[in-house]
Amino acid sequence: MKLESKGLISLEINGEIYGYKLYQSLESLNRTNSQRKSAKELNISHTVFNRRILKAEEQLGFKLTEKKGNGSGLTTDGQRLLEEYRKYLIQIAEPDNINIAGGHISSGLLESIDLPFNINVYSSNDNDAFKLAKRGVVDLLTLDDPLIAYERDINFIPIAYDYLVLISSPDCPEIKEIKDLDNLDFVKVDGSAQRLAWNTLEHYNLDYTVKHKVNSQFDAFKLVRNSENLYSFLNASYFNGNKILKLDTRHVISLVKVNDQDSKTDELINYLLTKAQKDIKNQGFIPMD
Repeated sequence: MKLESKGLISLEINGEIYGYKLYQSLESLNRTNSQRKSAKELNISHTVFNRRILKAEEQLGFKLTEKKGNGSGLTTDGQRLLEEYRKYLIQIAEPDNINIAGGHISSGLLESIDLPFNINVYSSNDNDAFKLAKRGVVDLLTLDDPLIAYERDINFIPIAYDYLVLISSPDCPEIKEIKDLDNLDFVKVDGSAQRLAWNTLEHYNLDYTVKHKVNSQFDAFKLVRNSENLYSFLNASYFNGNKILKLDTRHVISLVKVNDQDSKTDELINYLLTKAQKDIKNQGFIPMD
């Protein structure tokens, strides 16, 4: 698999040039929901990060960030600006490449296996990836959870199965039965397959509280492991945990074909359904056969 570098691209808006560092900051903040975490991720001080955002907001005339719970995230305008940048990166990509947008788990799977195709992968959550797909700027959409496709009666192609495991903070009491899940505090990951876990808890009339919301399962894992009395349901393909809801949360990792004109996309899909199934299994997923 050859992953093409997208380079350090700037974008002009209303005659002003906004460098890649701004979009890099927005991309990071969209993942972490924390300016301090993003500053650390980008190896800059929190002051520099904050000044970069404030300067751009002053020039643009609208807010890019807003408070979200105990952290910060992107405003609607900030999300729109980031989408425009992602769209631009896709448009300038090599024409022979297959452009893919998808949830963190499903897109991460495609990045982790050796594919005989040139691909550009844009990893986010299912909802953000679907926005790019709706605009027709990608060839393939990958979904961590097929809910988006179900709701819109969109044909999707299952390529693997996965399920959710329970992750808990250190020293939490062992969960042995489903009733032990009553009245626990959870970290929710937007755009993930966690709806299956919440539906199961509600089916058994168990109470639960969502204490934090994050954009990625990796952030949820770090938050849970560095806190007290917190839990989350995360994909078994990436995390080891309690399999108490394995049967209730089994779901498909799937693809939605966006570009009907490019035969390379069909070739990639066929490869994933046949020759790549062994590699998919080796990555911790349950293959289709």
